[in-house]
Amino acid sequence: MPSHNTRLVLAERPAAHVTPSTFRREVVPYVLKAGHSEVLVKVEYVSIDPAMRSWLNDRRNYVPPVKIGEVMRAFGLGVVVQAGEGSGFAPGDRVTGLFGWQEYALLESKAVDKVVLPREAEYLDFLGPLSLTGFTAFIGLLDIGKLQPGETLVVSGAAGATGSIVCQIGKQKGAKVYAIAGSPEKCEWLEQELGVDKALNYKSPKFHDEYRKHVGYFDVFFDNVGGEILDFSLSRMKKNARIVLCGAISDYNGKPKGLAGYLNLISQRAKIEGFIVFDHVDRYPAALKYLGERLQDGSLKRRFHVVEGLENAPSALNLLFTGGNTGKLVVKIASDVKTKL
Repeated sequence: MPSHNTRLVLAERPAAHVTPSTFRREVVPYVLKAGHSEVLVKVEYVSIDPAMRSWLNDRRNYVPPVKIGEVMRAFGLGVVVQAGEGSGFAPGDRVTGLFGWQEYALLESKAVDKVVLPREAEYLDFLGPLSLTGFTAFIGLLDIGKLQPGETLVVSGAAGATGSIVCQIGKQKGAKVYAIAGSPEKCEWLEQELGVDKALNYKSPKFHDEYRKHVGYFDVFFDNVGGEILDFSLSRMKKNARIVLCGAISDYNGKPKGLAGYLNLISQRAKIEGFIVFDHVDRYPAALKYLGERLQDGSLKRRFHVVEGLENAPSALNLLFTGGNTGKLVVKIASDVKTKL
């Protein structure tokens, strides 16, 4: 067993982007030991998600904010190094759970799930398409957006972890898919690799004209960005359009400006609906089955952006808001684990 455990705790609440003083590195004596129904996990990877930024704000949310002095909350993958007799786990089991930004995590066994790899899946997929990321895409698009074959779908933040899966499910369900991303390289990846009908670069001076030209009007808008892109999209709705409000990364680091085009929701009898994937646990098995089958038949593609080292987790979080990643962003905590994706 190691002599110490390294962890990152919240030192102060950021006003905008995470800064070097937002988190504090702590090295504490290793005194962890699994009780009867507990498991001790060596953390190998942690997921970096846009929602994590909102967890740092001391305001009402769907989960309590991370407390000052508390280990930063994060979903992760790891290996059981010690298991209580009543835990149902054994040393060597690969598991997933809310492990946080630390080298070792001690949890009740009910808070940990065993990783069972479907055929053609990889370990990291349990932080991507076979995790809450994929479930969010599946549930948001099909249950909230109620996408139908032949409809027009627009996805913002399309080169990100959730958006890229939404695009692919949309094509598989027979929709015409338009993707919004922030660079020519991301747009090329979306068109050439993921097969969207057209990718639009929102940083282009011709973005609004291209949106009007190629999209025309949409049936479903899966929004991960909010802000000006959402406001403009409110002018491009078909009658009975559905806007799925999954995230708003453009506004997480500042004060939202509000929407000017919301009156179009009335004239177009449209709906804008926010959702939290945790409210749809009953749909996880269906999402896991669908996404697992797509991995097996090769029709679901994914890309991982891996940042090395626990100490780089704070800067990795900022990448989500500067457009610095394509696909699923994760931090590799354990140096002795190999990355296949």
